[in-house]
Amino acid sequence: MADKKFTVLDLLDLKLRGHDTLNLKCIAGRRGLSRVLTIPDINRPGLALSGFFESFAHARVQLFGRGEFSYLAKIESEGHFDVIHRFFSYEIPCCVFTRNLTPDEAFLSIAERSGCPILQSDLESTDFSIRLLRVMSNIFAPRKTLHGVLVEVSGVGMLLSGESGVGKSETALELVQRGHRLVADDVVELRCVNGNSIMGRGANRFLSHHMEIRGLGIINVAQLYGVGSIREQKEVQLVVRLETWTPDKAFDRLGTETKYTDLLGVKIPYIELPIRPGRNLPIILEAAAMNERLKSMGYFSAQDFNRNVLKWIEAGEAENEDFGSDCFY
Repeated sequence: MADKKFTVLDLLDLKLRGHDTLNLKCIAGRRGLSRVLTIPDINRPGLALSGFFESFAHARVQLFGRGEFSYLAKIESEGHFDVIHRFFSYEIPCCVFTRNLTPDEAFLSIAERSGCPILQSDLESTDFSIRLLRVMSNIFAPRKTLHGVLVEVSGVGMLLSGESGVGKSETALELVQRGHRLVADDVVELRCVNGNSIMGRGANRFLSHHMEIRGLGIINVAQLYGVGSIREQKEVQLVVRLETWTPDKAFDRLGTETKYTDLLGVKIPYIELPIRPGRNLPIILEAAAMNERLKSMGYFSAQDFNRNVLKWIEAGEAENEDFGSDCFY
């Protein structure tokens, strides 16, 4: 989660679109809108309304659907307001009533005095729960920013890293020209979603689709190549480090073992590519992306090659093979 505390008012002010919209409005307890949300989860308070407060998850958003609303009406008609007073004695961040259900004035009055915000949504309980959990998971996700370029190559989210000036942006620009898409240049924000996926996007959404090309300056990729050349975010599925080639460093030539790097506690496949004049990096990166897709489908080219070589040697064919004199030069 970001360093800034996330409050109920922040939840109301979220600019959500499409299937993420929550359609929330505050109907009581406005002075409590500054209450901080600390847990990205919800609680159905049926047990608490029945008087059982042991292990009451009061720090979560309290969700009232038709079942809770009907039971609330029942205890109010019976005059059991002591349960409601005890309910609001806990530091509850907020209560949400779905389906535009509106509690009676007695409930709202007690909530107002306790300073607990009462929110209302026209969504069904299940739909609202799914959307809220998705939104909260995104807000509370562990995150970090790093220097690099994030591109989508043949459907694979590829994070290009390396020293400044090694040619990350230029390589990404050529990939865009070849029909692939840019997600972010220079500063990439990473978020760990659901504990096992790393989503990447530009740290600043107003600048993420601009690129700095040395000798040329700042360019707007969306304006030059069209909106089909960019993406807002993409899962990081492969990390590629570009390194200047040096004769004293051995780079992997077989690829029989997959290397990984750790991003926010998630292991991501990792390769190192040497940079030297004459190497066509975009084509190599396209091959790396397609190879990664094959691996995700269960096929490992390097391991398959290794098995075939071993079978060839075991069959005794290697001793009888005529390689020709050119193989020794």
